Amino acid sequence: MVLSNLQHSDRIESLHPLFKTVFDYVKSHDLLNTPCGRIELQGDELFINNVNPECVSAEKQVLEVHHQYIDIHILLEGEETIGWKAIEDCTNETKPYDAEADCALYAEPASAYVKMHPGEFLIVWPEDPHAPVIGEGKIRKLIVKVKL
Repeated sequence: MVLSNLQHSDRIESLHPLFKTVFDYVKSHDLLNTPCGRIELQGDELFINNVNPECVSAEKQVLEVHHQYIDIHILLEGEETIGWKAIEDCTNETKPYDAEADCALYAEPASAYVKMHPGEFLIVWPEDPHAPVIGEGKIRKLIVKVKL
């Protein structure tokens, strides 16, 4: 997991060949004022889900894990908390991995939480079960999907 500010994205762009493409695009477009929906960058290899979800309490949010994609959560507006727990410590799987949806779910509390503010991003790999969209009210965020 990596947590940082968009101002410092150049420090981690070497971690994946598509990261620079993502951060250059995000920094050069007004995505807060772009309609919600999927933004195609490189087909299923790299795309952005521009969303406006209602936050939920930590007790109601489950951990999710993906095997085929790295997620980059970029907050545009509001305040969001994202929970995290090591995959080795997850024991209560409530939805087995579904390859078509690229998702498995675990109903247990996260072991760590980070509070995000606009302009910050969080990168999670397949070994990073995460519980996004924790907080109050609606937020605006990007969920970048980077194919492994």
